[in-house]
Amino acid sequence: MNDNPVMTINNYQASLAEGRAAPLDWWHSCAAQIERCEPEVKAWEALALEAPELDAELADKPLFGVPVGIKDIIETVDFPTGWGTDGYLQTSSSLVDASLVTLLRNQGALVMGKTVSTELAYFTPGKTCNPLDTSRTPGGSSSGSAAAVAAGMVPLAFGTQTAGSIIRPASYCGVFGFKPTFDTLSVAGVKSFASSLDTLGWFAGNIEDICTTFSALTRAPHIMAQDDLAGVRVGVHSLPGSLPLEDDVVQALAKAQMQLKKAGAELVPLPLDERYEALIDHQKVVMAYEASQALASEYSRLSDHMSHKLVELIEEGKEVSYLQYRDAMHAAASLRQALTAVFDAQVDVILAASATGEAPEGLESTGDSIYCRAWTLLGVPCLNLPLSAGKAGMPVGVQLIADRWQDQRLLEIASTLMAKERGVV
Repeated sequence: MNDNPVMTINNYQASLAEGRAAPLDWWHSCAAQIERCEPEVKAWEALALEAPELDAELADKPLFGVPVGIKDIIETVDFPTGWGTDGYLQTSSSLVDASLVTLLRNQGALVMGKTVSTELAYFTPGKTCNPLDTSRTPGGSSSGSAAAVAAGMVPLAFGTQTAGSIIRPASYCGVFGFKPTFDTLSVAGVKSFASSLDTLGWFAGNIEDICTTFSALTRAPHIMAQDDLAGVRVGVHSLPGSLPLEDDVVQALAKAQMQLKKAGAELVPLPLDERYEALIDHQKVVMAYEASQALASEYSRLSDHMSHKLVELIEEGKEVSYLQYRDAMHAAASLRQALTAVFDAQVDVILAASATGEAPEGLESTGDSIYCRAWTLLGVPCLNLPLSAGKAGMPVGVQLIADRWQDQRLLEIASTLMAKERGVV
């Protein structure tokens, strides 16, 4: 098999069909990379001990032979699940796979193992380092999945986002990270944190694999790059808009705007009123309230083992009144409708900051999710694009955002942009 780092899932399928690769070649290549990198990066909680048996009946599936990583809050029959709790809460295995895992297996994917999560997918870090600089955080809560893809250990890894747990680590690790429209994929078998926010998504080293995976898991049509972005309207607005952006983020957004314009897109003004600014606080209310319910049993039995951060959030959520929660949910529902009107009348996509800057130094924190909270509460699809680097040479991503259920359009625009950057179209 060709070990070229730009190998895509579609290229691999072509190699299989033409007899230039064997079905387990990518698996063995990833296993060798894990052996090289894992002692330093620490992206995995559990790994397959040997190569799996292949089902020849799945040979025509789009993910056949593709190794994947699964965040360790997603249940699996073949691997233990620890939910990032460092052993105080763990099961040897599950009776059934999470729905996502079954969907992946049915598409021919090969589960390489379970990737590190922060504690119960909140903010207390696990053991994972950023593979681009192991003195820095990879972000969270999908720490291991982002790091595993960035280190070339797997071409594809899955995580969840409740605040900024896909977009932020994708930005820090310099990979593509996609959070589809809320409820696109079933979260059956995924540990609940805040049911109105929890969204499954995935990381990949290239946009093609993001798109192939979306089509494979949703049965959406194949997504193709267009000749250019003529007619595409792009609004630029980060939420919160009142917070000054770091220079690295300003430069990343400016570079993305230049690239979008070069590809033919039109940049248009996008004033979003103060109601959108309030979404950050609404998201915090919803997350705390729902987490205090979802984790009620764990808190009752195991609070002495939980991190201070998690206990603090649960206790904060217990103090949120039903009326506060109702008002936050009502505001979110109202602004979803308002944002749809903005998309219909003014823009096709929004360009925004993914994170506050480069991955912070140290492993005591996973960074700040502030630039993701509002979009997660709105349930819109978001895609991190690794287009820029900061002063220290670390990645600084930007996110493209579309209206709910416009995931295909978002991915088509991103595919066209990346193809133009490579000179493919």
